[in-house]
Formats: sequence, C-alpha cells, structure tokens
Amino acid sequence: MSLAGVAVSSGVAFGQAVHLIEQDCSVDFHLLPKSEIKPEKQRLTQAVKELISILETGQNGLEIDSENFQLIDADILLLQDEDLLNDMLIAIENQRFSASLAVDRIFDFQASEIEALNDPILASRAYDIRCLSNRLIASINGTLTWDLSHLRQASILFAKDITPAEFAMLPQQNISGIILETGGLTSHTAILARAAGIPALFNCSYQELSIRNGQTVILDAISGVLHAKPSQELQSALRLKQLNESERLQQLLTFKDKEAITQDGHKVALYANVGNLSEITRTTELGAQGVGLFRTEFMLMNATEYPNEQNQFLLYCDALHVLDGCPLTIRTLDIGADKDLPFEHHAHEENPALGIRGCRYTLAHPELLKPQLKAALRAANHGSIRLMFPMINQIEELDSILQEIEICKQELVSEEVGFGDFEIGLMIETPAAVMNINSLLPHLDFVSIGTNDLTQYTMAADRGNPQLTKAFPSLSPAILNLIKMTITAAKVFDVKVSLCGELASDKRAVAVLVGMGLEELSINLSSLLEIKSTICDGNYNNWQTLANSALKTSRVSELHELVCN
Repeated sequence: MSLAGVAVSSGVAFGQAVHLIEQDCSVDFHLLPKSEIKPEKQRLTQAVKELISILETGQNGLEIDSENFQLIDADILLLQDEDLLNDMLIAIENQRFSASLAVDRIFDFQASEIEALNDPILASRAYDIRCLSNRLIASINGTLTWDLSHLRQASILFAKDITPAEFAMLPQQNISGIILETGGLTSHTAILARAAGIPALFNCSYQELSIRNGQTVILDAISGVLHAKPSQELQSALRLKQLNESERLQQLLTFKDKEAITQDGHKVALYANVGNLSEITRTTELGAQGVGLFRTEFMLMNATEYPNEQNQFLLYCDALHVLDGCPLTIRTLDIGADKDLPFEHHAHEENPALGIRGCRYTLAHPELLKPQLKAALRAANHGSIRLMFPMINQIEELDSILQEIEICKQELVSEEVGFGDFEIGLMIETPAAVMNINSLLPHLDFVSIGTNDLTQYTMAADRGNPQLTKAFPSLSPAILNLIKMTITAAKVFDVKVSLCGELASDKRAVAVLVGMGLEELSINLSSLLEIKSTICDGNYNNWQTLANSALKTSRVSELHELVCN
C-alpha cells in the first residue's frame, strides 16, 4: 500500500508511525445538568493530573536548557495551585460550567490580571498561561498531543500540519521523517525540514491508508511516496536506494573546498540560508562564502521572551567568529503570516499573508526593531554585517527604516557605545518592490530576491495551500521576467543582487538564473553542495543562451521543457 505526496525534503526514511493528533481546544458552553456536575469535576481533576504528569516527564526525559526547564516548572506549579483548582471546581459546582469553560474563564482571568500590569516582561507569562489553558482544555477533550517525551528513535511523524514554532519544539534527533496532509515545497515548515535534513512528504492524504501508531512505514522522499506495508523485496530496494543516496551525498562533499566556477571560468558566489548558530557552523563546514540569509525569527520560535540588545549582539558576534571574515546577512524579524513568536501576541487577521508582517510589523513595534538594529550596528565593529529588511514595497517604508537606523546610531553615540557600519539591503518579494525598484536602489547596497513570497504575491496563490500547486509553479515566465527586471535595474545602479528563495536550490533553475546575470545565490544547506556541483559542471556561455530562450517563453510547460532538456 503506497501513497504519493509532495517531497519537500529529500531522503529515504524507515521508522515507526507516530500520529500527532490535532488538539481540540474548543470550549463547551452548555450548562450542565445537576447529574453531570460530579463526573465533570472528576474529568477536570483527571485532566490536571494527566497534564502535570506529561510536563514532569518532559522535564526529566528531554534535553532542555535551564530557561525552558523553569518555564515548564512554572506551568506545573500553576497546575498544582490548590486555590486555582478550587476556583475551577466551584465554577463547575455553582455555575454549572463544563470543565473546559471553567478552565477557560479562570485561566483567562489570571492572564488578564497580568496583562493589566502593562509589563512587557510579564506579558510573555500571560501568553504562557493562555497556552497552558489550551493544553488543559485539550486534555479534558481527550486530544492532548505533542507529548513526545517517550518518542523512540527513527519515528516518522504524521500530522495534519506542523507550524514553524511547533517544528522548533520537536526532538529532531528521534525523528527520521515527517508526513503532513497539508503544505508545499516553499512553506516555512518545509524549509525547516530541509535545513534539519529530515526527509519530509507534504500534501499526503495518509488517512486513506489507516496507518496505526507503531506501524513500520517507509518514506521515500526522493520519489515522493509513502509505503505503509512494504514487502521484503521493496524494503530491500529502498535500503539500497537509501545507501545510494548516502553515497551520492558523500561524493558531493568533495566540492566543499572548491569554488563555484563554471567550465568556462565564470564565478558564482554561493551563500547559505540559516536559522540558528549551529546552521551557521555548518555553513563554514560546507564551504559557503558566508550567510546570505539569517532568518532571525527562526531562532526565537521556542524562546520565552525577546532577547535584549546585548544578547542579540553576543549572538551576532558568535556568528561572525564562526564565519571568520565572511559576511553575515541578517534579515530583521519577519514575523506574521504563518510565523508567530511565543512571547509576542499577534492579533488575528482575516488574511495574514497580506497583513501586518515583516517590516510592517517591526516598524509598528520599535521595541522589537531597535534592539536588533543596535545589536547589528555594534556587531558591525567586529566583522562583515549586512542588514536586510523584509516586505518593503515603496520608498516611504524604506525612509522609515533608514530613519530608525539613524536614531539608533545617535543613541549609541550618546551611550558612548562603539559601532560600525553595515551594508543595507532589501528583500525583493512583491511585484510592487520590483515596480518601485528604481526609487529604492539609490539608497541600497544590495537586494536579495525572495522567490518564495515573490511567487506567492505575483501568482495570488498561497504558498502553503496544497490545492494551489499548479498555480504556484517553482519556475514560471512571470517570475523569470520579474527577476530579470531586478537584475537589470541593479546593474544600472551598481547594486549587488542575489537570490535567496528556494528557487536558488533547484539545480534545474540554476542554469537559467546564472545565465540571466545572477552572480550571487543563497541556498539552503541541504542543497548547497549539489548547486556548487551543478555550477562546476556547467558552461556559462551555454547558460546565457538558455536564459535568453527561457525569457521568451510564455507557458510554464514550455519553460520547464526547455530547462529540463
């Protein structure tokens, strides 16, 4: 029994199925009949005990830092608070509340009291209390999940969806593969899976196969197939395929110390896309020329509070030390859409992808933007820093960013704190940014084309919606022309241009991108050596001819046929 999906992170994985059931945090608002009051109180008490047990097991069984240990400890102490439990039991007894409604009302009161203090440090605790409330309600409803403390090695996770924040909490050392019902190649969770080297299959309707917890399954994320009951013959064939893939990756390691130069002598600078310090270390090990995209929001996905200026400064200095003279391109916080931070309350939006995200959010929250700017300025005294801003579409927004940078410089001068200068750049990720490129470029040192969002906003297609795969082609005439417009304009203004979207990691597209005039690519770590190998085997003159032909195509199918042949 097999089922196809979208292979978003390559590899072959053998393991036992583990289903992550979607939490039911719904509240039952019906008033209880008297006959149900006693059993409802017992449901609440049992749910509290269950959650405490899970949290204690997590403390003792997982490798977590002291800060997260203290956070879990605070949750346990709150659940053990007899007054709090008594308040919920009284609400069930006297007001005939359901257990879930009692939890919702009492925990909401606790969180609201903290929020009323208007203390930004305590605000994160209010958020934690609301999260704990949801977990307790899920326990009452019998759907408490994410208890991964007993997760065995070589587990293959099955879920409807996993957000970037949830991915950050996974014990990755025990996970050999991930299967999701939703998602696509350029979703942020797919990007994280590739960075972690975990084979993953998205947009897979695995419910059809009735896979049990503990059942042995095989994920072939090279061909994009899930095998639920593989025969011995198929298992042997896939073991061989896994071995061949391992040997192929080992062969690619021979390119790590080589430069990316085509057969006819054209050089391409290759940088890495990263989300944390350990990935920056791998950047140097794989022979990248620096970091072309540091997604700073990814390192905060399971943080309990926003790091202050000093902590961010130390982090950037550590990164610069590892990079040993190579540039570090820091993208300021790009939160919103599907990326929320646990300590930052993001108001509900009807259409978050078109809402308050990227620089729209940080400009509205200087308490987030200024510490990052000042930390980057200080770190620029210790190495090569490039600062990149997401979701800037027009000159007025760039003006606001430049003003904030000047304010931060003045504050550092008044504080008598040393700082250096950094290069300033933008993500080009909307059609508006391309259309306004001539007004933006005079103020910039570089731009980086983010093809994931550029495709989403150009094609009006949600990058995470599996039903829109055909409307979200990885390579299309429209996107190629927008890229070419950006390259042409950047050369006029003598501004460096790179491409950091997932398209840069597609070896079929590299020939066209380089042939169009891109001299810098920033690539996810799992594809870095393969792209370097592709460039070293290529011919720049031939690629220029290919690019000219590609720019004349009008159909996606025509373009793909041209590129793949």
